Formats: sequence, C-alpha cells, structure tokens
Amino acid sequence: VRNHWKSATRKLKKLKKQYETPDRTISEEVYLAALDACMDSRLSGARAAIPARRIMEDMIDTGYSIPSDKVNYCILNSLGDGPDGTHDGFGGIDCALAMTAVGEQQESKSGTTVISEETYARVATVLSNVGEIDESTALLKKMIAEKSFTPTLGVFADVAISAAKIDPPKVMNVLALCKASGYELDNIASTIDGRSLLAAGVVAAESMDNPALGLRLLAAAQKASGCEPDRGDDLVCSSSSTAQRAAMLIHKKSIRKAIEEGEWRLAVRLMERMMERSLKPSLAVWKSVVTCCGKSQKSRRATALLLDWVKLSEAGELATPPLEIFNTVLNACEICDEQDLTLLVLESMKKTHETDGTIITFNIALKRLARLGNVSGCEGIIIGMLQQGIEPSVVSYTTAIAACAVEGKKNPEYAYEWVKRMRSRNVRPNLVSYNTALASCLDGKLESSALASKIASEMLVDINQQVQEGKKRDTFTNVIPDNFTKRLCKQLVKQLRDNWRNGDIDMRVAKATIRGPLLQLLDFDFLKSVDEAAKKAFAENVGDNADDAEEAETDAATERDELELEYSAVISNHRTAEV
Repeated sequence: VRNHWKSATRKLKKLKKQYETPDRTISEEVYLAALDACMDSRLSGARAAIPARRIMEDMIDTGYSIPSDKVNYCILNSLGDGPDGTHDGFGGIDCALAMTAVGEQQESKSGTTVISEETYARVATVLSNVGEIDESTALLKKMIAEKSFTPTLGVFADVAISAAKIDPPKVMNVLALCKASGYELDNIASTIDGRSLLAAGVVAAESMDNPALGLRLLAAAQKASGCEPDRGDDLVCSSSSTAQRAAMLIHKKSIRKAIEEGEWRLAVRLMERMMERSLKPSLAVWKSVVTCCGKSQKSRRATALLLDWVKLSEAGELATPPLEIFNTVLNACEICDEQDLTLLVLESMKKTHETDGTIITFNIALKRLARLGNVSGCEGIIIGMLQQGIEPSVVSYTTAIAACAVEGKKNPEYAYEWVKRMRSRNVRPNLVSYNTALASCLDGKLESSALASKIASEMLVDINQQVQEGKKRDTFTNVIPDNFTKRLCKQLVKQLRDNWRNGDIDMRVAKATIRGPLLQLLDFDFLKSVDEAAKKAFAENVGDNADDAEEAETDAATERDELELEYSAVISNHRTAEV
C-alpha cells in the first residue's frame, strides 16, 4: 500500500499517546509491525529511515530486542551516495550512526553480535566519503580489535582514497590497520582493491613529499604474484590518473636526489623502473641521468642510455636527443679514453641530426692536444676551423688556453694571446677562461706575474660589467670569481713576493704596478659590489615562475654537470676550475 509506513507510524504514535502508561506498554509485536512497514521497499528509498530509527530507539528503551537482520537492513538502507550519505536527501550518515548505536546498545545487554561486518564496513566507507576520516579509521580499528572482523581490501581502499584527498598522512593509519588485520602489503596488489589501496598510499606519499615511502609501496606491489602477464607496480601506477601523476613525481624527485648525491646507479635504476611501470620519463629526466653517468665517468652506461634514447626517438616514443647531450657523452668517452665508443656516438650523432658535428669533433681533437700541452697543434685546429667557416666557441678557445697551462709546459704569453684572439672574434672569456689563463702564469717568472696582473685587470673590467647588469648569467658566460680564482691569485701574489725577494723587481714598484689587480680579485665580494636593487634582481633572475622553479633547478644542475664535462681537459689536467 502506498505510503503504508506513514500510516503505520501515525497509528503507532497515536497508540502511544492514548494507550501507553507507566504500567502499560505497547507490545513488541506492534513495534515490529510498524518497523516492518518502514522497512518495506528499502525504507521506501530511505524516506522512512528516521521513523525507523525512532522505532528502534523506543524498542531498546522499552527493553525489547530487535532482530539483528532488521537492524542491519535499516542501517544499510539508510545510507546513500548523496551529500552526508543521504539518498535523494533522506536518511544519511547521522541516522545510520544512531541506528548503529542502538544495535551496539542491544549487543551490550544481550552479549550477542547484532551489527554485521558488512554493515560496519558500509558505515566506515560512508564516513570517509563525507570527510570524517578519523571516525572512519576509528571504526575500522574497532572492527579489527574489538569485533575480530577482517574488513575487505575494498573497505580499506575506499577509506584510503578519501584520506588521500582530504588528509594524506591518515592513509598511513589505514595501511597500518590493513596490516594489523592480517593482510601482507607484498601480496595485495594481486587484486583490484589491493592495488587501489596501494595507489592511495602512493598519492599520499607524494603529497607528504616522501618519495621513499612511495617507492617502497610500489616495490611491494611489484612482488605480488597473480598479476601476470602484467606487473603489480605497473597496474598500481595505471590504476588512475591521480596515481599515475603521483608516481611520476615520486620517481622524478627520487632521480633528482640520486643525481645530487652522485648516485648514478640509483638514478639509472629509477629511470628504468619508470619505464617498466609505464611512466614516461621527460626529456629533462633523460638528459640529467645521461649527464650524471657522464660526470661519474661511466662512459659505457652513458653511451648505452643515449643509444636507447635514439632508438625510442626513432620509434616516435620520445623526442630526439639534443646535440648537447651527444656532446656530453662524447666528453665522457674522451675522459675515459674510450675511442671506440667515441666513434660510435659520433656515428649516431651524424645519423640522428644529419650533421657531422664539426665543432664537437674539433673540440674533441683540441682536448686531446691540450692534455699533451701541444700549443701549436691547438692553434692549427682553430685555424682549420676558421678556414672551414666554423666559428670556435668559448669552449674551443678555453681548451686552447689549457694547452698553455700544462705543468712543465706553461706558456703564459700564448695563453694571453688566445684571450685577445677570443675578444677579436667577439667571443667573451668566461670564468674558466680567465682561471686557466691565470694558472698558466704560475711558472715563477716576473714577466708571468706581470702578465697575470694584466689578465686580472681585464677580468675585473668584465666582472664590473656583469655586476652592473645585476643578473645571473649562465655557466658559459659567468665571470664572477670563485674560490679557485682566489687561490690562484694568492699563489700569484706569493710568486710576485718571491720575485722581489730574489731581486727581480723593487718591492715598491711591484706593489704599485703589479700586485693591485691580483689583490682586488683576491678580496672581491660580489654582495658588497652591488646595491640592494641589483641584489634583488640578481636573486630573482632565475625562477620568476614559481611553478617552474623545481624544473629550473634540475636544468641548472644538469647544465653545471655538462659544463664540467665540456671543460674536462681543463679541469682534469690543470685543475683550473672547481666543481
């Protein structure tokens, strides 16, 4: 009968008002009949949820027992997927909790189980859906510790997914409860619900900036059997777009940290794990990992990664490796004296970019000659470059200067000549160029001390120009002195002091004409050289867009590593730059 529950509750109310007295109560059968009327058609779509709750409360207050199946039926059907757990605006989580309290009150009196595991699980899920994560996890704990229930992985997953959105650290509580209920995290990835739970953990780990935890959860998923032909960790990462993004960020952060700590093996392994988990490493990740291997002088690994990159680009899965990454690997091969690998990389570069990479090839030849201190050979190569219409870069000229700084073959006059030639070709000397030229002057001669003073004067002019710009330059154009510059100047001042003590020059003349520029470099302090406005501009020059700051930091670190490899002939043989 339509609206029968309304008629039944009205009659019950009227009966209580007219018939019930302290000595005379309404019978249990009448209450149950009214409750049955409310329960019809799933509480009439939860419209009868509140009347049913009142009937249950009256029954327990009167001392009657409510059949457990009716208690569970009412609780389950009072819940929906709407706001606050309602169904079309009726029922809801508050009503369900009140019914649950009635059931637990009956349990305490009778000592028998009234509320089923399924009912508790549904209430816990809806609590998490409405944002009550603490209450939801408390109910899960009660199910496990007090009721000896074992909630399904689906319940844990539902609560964890909600917690990951609202309060990520609470996901760790859900995972702990899951383990306490008897599940092994290493095995749960074999089910869809288990993978959803682990995915929520990965999302929470990324939100908490705890990539190590995220990687541990993915490693647990990887161990799960029963996922064949797929892998558990791959399925976890692809379970949702949110999980995929979190896993991607976790791997990127972990790779960046490994690179910062010089752990090239870990960086390579993490990038391999990314691809195994169907996560596509970005070009910045590929570039930084290959550069890290090159910096660690692992030329074989760097070459293998580069060739894999080329294959992926040929298959259309990744963009083509840029020329500078070929240059980085070539530098690593040269440092390790791997001539066969050098030729292999050159061939791949020619095929990939349809170029013979002439300036790179010339720079490699320059580095080989610079290590031997072959000044005339370096000059011949640069002349050949100019004759072929190839403009030498700052790296080319600095490498030629490095040939003049080889111990036992120092040639400061030629080093200074290269500095002048650079300027004549509109190539500005940078910090490494000046450091190398100053290093060539450490041969004990007065003439070299005087030439070092002249080089220092020119460097100061360039430094002042950069200071006036009030902004950072990249590593290939920077001239701001570093600690090594100061050590060189200290050695040159000591050399000049030895010159006047040996009678090569009058002390007063040396102090008045030669020592000044060297002392200025030695005492240079960038922060004292600029006004407040310039300091601010310098500090804010990098990373104006806060969203790109992290990526910019990674690119800058990779650029520094590339610079070290680019100037390998200078750094490894003459120690004229610090890294």
